[in-house]
Amino acid sequence: MKTCLIVDDSRMIRNYLRSSLQALGFEVREAVNGREAVIRCEESMPDLILLDWHMPVMDGLEFIRLLRDGAEAPQPKVVFCTTESDIAHIRIALEAGADEYVMKPFDRETLHMKLQLVGAA
Repeated sequence: MKTCLIVDDSRMIRNYLRSSLQALGFEVREAVNGREAVIRCEESMPDLILLDWHMPVMDGLEFIRLLRDGAEAPQPKVVFCTTESDIAHIRIALEAGADEYVMKPFDRETLHMKLQLVGAA
């Protein structure tokens, strides 16, 4: 079974994503910020990470840079799920190592399409 780590400080978003991913057959774990996500990845590296940008303690950009700098193989697919919608933020996220980017709000079909694009669904 494929695994996914949802990293978002919003319980509502985590619940929505959990439901969507479980329907696609993923085993799901959660983290409320980047620091907690680092711990979850050290415990067991997931196949996929859905990552919010703006979170307390450690934001998504800081987390992905740390993750990609660690270069543990194999690296998970990372999809930013955020409200940041301008092209500069998208470019920064992709340059930092994101595999894809989806803007909130989004529906299950859009999420599924993004996961197919990165080869995670």
